[in-house]
Amino acid sequence: MTYALFETGRRLAAGDKLAVALAAQAVVNQRPDAPILIFDPDGRQVDFDLRGSPEDLAARLAPPGTVAEPKAPRGRGRPKLGVVAREVTLLPRHWDWLAAQPGGASVALRKLVETARREAEAPDRQRRARDAAYRFASAAAGDAPGFEAAMRALYAGDREGFEAGLAQWPADVAAHARLLAEF
Repeated sequence: MTYALFETGRRLAAGDKLAVALAAQAVVNQRPDAPILIFDPDGRQVDFDLRGSPEDLAARLAPPGTVAEPKAPRGRGRPKLGVVAREVTLLPRHWDWLAAQPGGASVALRKLVETARREAEAPDRQRRARDAAYRFASAAAGDAPGFEAAMRALYAGDREGFEAGLAQWPADVAAHARLLAEF
């Protein structure tokens, strides 16, 4: 997961959360009024509490402890597999078809959902990439020349138009927008 640190259109650091936060802390310690922006891998602007020493910062950003809680003794009945029961409303012909499937309605529905998820994976990934590029560009280059044209081209899937819109942006901002867009 790559985070990125920018100052006035220039990328100062990229890497994991801690590396970028430490770089931001160093910049702020040298120049407290530096106009920095930090972005997460999804193009969202994030803020870190940069106060204290690098060790303090590392402690704040460390993932919560992974100490395993003692397991409760296993009870009787079927094991919990993370399955959630919910109501589904279908037409009678749909219920008839599901009932005729091997394994019953639940198995058939799970198979249908998994198939649909696999088929939608590429379009979903592309949509997430475009949304990430838009979020980043809005914060880092929302007032840059060509912003609107670049965003229209981004959502239209027009790589040449996107590149033309980026042409007048700061080089590091344009490069990061390209990276997030996954064209």
